[in-house]
Amino acid sequence: MTGDNYMRRSMTLLAVSAALAGCATAPDFPAAAPAKPLVLEKSMVGHSVAEGVFINALTGGETKFKAEINGQWTNNVLTLVEDFTYTDGTKERKTWRLTKIADGKYRGTREDVIGEAAVFQDGPAVRLDYEVTLTTGLGDIDVRFRDLMFLNEDGSIANTATVSKLGLRIGRVALTMQPFKN
Repeated sequence: MTGDNYMRRSMTLLAVSAALAGCATAPDFPAAAPAKPLVLEKSMVGHSVAEGVFINALTGGETKFKAEINGQWTNNVLTLVEDFTYTDGTKERKTWRLTKIADGKYRGTREDVIGEAAVFQDGPAVRLDYEVTLTTGLGDIDVRFRDLMFLNEDGSIANTATVSKLGLRIGRVALTMQPFKN
């Protein structure tokens, strides 16, 4: 291979890699930055209802869902029990345990999370970064979620997430939780 061909191929691979890396970036803050910070142990204790949607980036298909969320703060651990109901009638329960390890930093576990989730304060928002194994019609696949959670003006909590496989975005999630009530 000549030097010119090698250089062209290297530049092409670099450009493709850069484009693919950009496909699965973490969600951005909304245009108007949140006025109040989201503090997990204060904002997510009690009961909340949520509505959301998963949008498949490959097909454009949508899966809508509702959730009942119960949060409890005990001994530096926020436990969030989430009961999901999908539009096809499927139900599932997920339980997050977010352990505070320093100011603005948490270690997260959930029954389907591979290892631990990184959970951290990012200005007025909270970010989560984790991998899960999803069961699909094509079998089990491991995917990465990158969430951004922040308070809306009305006190509800917005959660947007990108879902990726091998650095390629395969979907996104948009979820709104009504204010938690004790």
